Amino acid sequence: MKKSSIILTTVSLPLDFLMLILAGITAYFLRFNTIFTKIKPVVFNLPFDRYLPIMFSVALVWIILFAIAGLYSTKPTRRLTSELSRVVFACSTGISAITIYLFFRLDAFNSRFIVLASWILAIIFVSGGRIILKIIKNLLYRAGVGVKKIVIIGTGRISDIIFETLKQRRGFGLMVVGHYPDFNKETAEELNKLIIQKQLDEILLTNPKSNEEEALAVLNFCEENHLDFKYSADLFSTYLANMSIYAIGGVPIVEMQKTKLQAWGRVIKRLVDFIGAFILIIITSPLLLISALAVLLESGWPIIYKNERVGEAGNFFSTLKFRSMQQKYCIGPQFKNTEQALVFEKELIQTNSIKEGPVYKIKNDPRVTKVGWVLRRLSFDELPQLFNVLAGSMSLVGPRPHQPREVELYAKHHRKVLNIKPGLTGLSQISGRSDLEFEEEVTLDTLYIENWTLLLDLIILLKTPFILFRNRKAL
Repeated sequence: MKKSSIILTTVSLPLDFLMLILAGITAYFLRFNTIFTKIKPVVFNLPFDRYLPIMFSVALVWIILFAIAGLYSTKPTRRLTSELSRVVFACSTGISAITIYLFFRLDAFNSRFIVLASWILAIIFVSGGRIILKIIKNLLYRAGVGVKKIVIIGTGRISDIIFETLKQRRGFGLMVVGHYPDFNKETAEELNKLIIQKQLDEILLTNPKSNEEEALAVLNFCEENHLDFKYSADLFSTYLANMSIYAIGGVPIVEMQKTKLQAWGRVIKRLVDFIGAFILIIITSPLLLISALAVLLESGWPIIYKNERVGEAGNFFSTLKFRSMQQKYCIGPQFKNTEQALVFEKELIQTNSIKEGPVYKIKNDPRVTKVGWVLRRLSFDELPQLFNVLAGSMSLVGPRPHQPREVELYAKHHRKVLNIKPGLTGLSQISGRSDLEFEEEVTLDTLYIENWTLLLDLIILLKTPFILFRNRKAL
């Protein structure tokens, strides 16, 4: 790791501590020396010299929570939105801890305003500090300071994606200085030249189907020349993410768990889904009413289109969507012309589908109404699925649900996405919406299933609105 990256990572901790202290001081003076004092007079005595040690203790606890939330990780690929969502999560956890403490120690502190203001200001100040650090880091990277020089070895789509991403996004702090199809004697000679010129820091092997001999040769080369070694994980490696080891009669047994969503994880996720869906239905109720009225005025009943999908463990359920197609082209028991509509859809799939594999996506779909086009573009057509989440057939976050005829064409490894409930949004949705190839979608959904955490759900939910309002082709 470059010294500049170590310095910036190290600086982030005392900077966060300073921001927390400033937030606490600002909250104190807002309560005692501003207009708030006139609105609600202070009826308790809290000298600043008594408040200061309390504030320092709280800040230290919050720093520990920041560390637990992964805010001091050295991952080069973390986006600013991910970092700021972790700040919000950690600060909210901290304020919850304070609230619980105050509940049991009512005499310890008497100003709810200071507590609430400290929480809001902590989020603002710490986020501001993080943004400043990010700007400084990006400026340093653009100036070539602290940049790690990397060579990519491999061919194919994965290799090309990584190469193009690193070229376009300097914020990763990685500069590609070479790209070779495989590792052989000639490649080793070229790499040695770069090492002599001090132009190589790490090697990234991007071919998941490379033979063991080649992978070990690259690894040994890196160890001999003190280079960092990385490789892109293939789909199979994700199956090894969750292992549980226990003993039976003294014999160690390894269980390959389908997902981290076991026992309490399931309970917590369902609770969050129910509360979150309920709140979102209230918040989006004006949009739900306007969308329903628009569909009704343009093409009549039914407003809601029920589409059969495959959910957790292969169980069938009906997703609820605002009808975005003309009734004569809709498929399902709600409609009379299902057989003719199905024939027409198969023709469109043959001529207009832009996806390969089991899942189809029809470009320039002539069946879509004018209102439906707008609803699809804004993703408002999917808002009724909040009721699916409320009922328990879907989750707020999870894999994309597919139709039975699509699932029938799944390969064996594709069926792993059926281990949990499908989601209103998910890792694949925020990573490429409907533009991802199916194999890429499955890979991302598998990674989500294997590495689920409540924090990951929060990050995906926070990112979703930004993805929704990006320019999207309404298909």
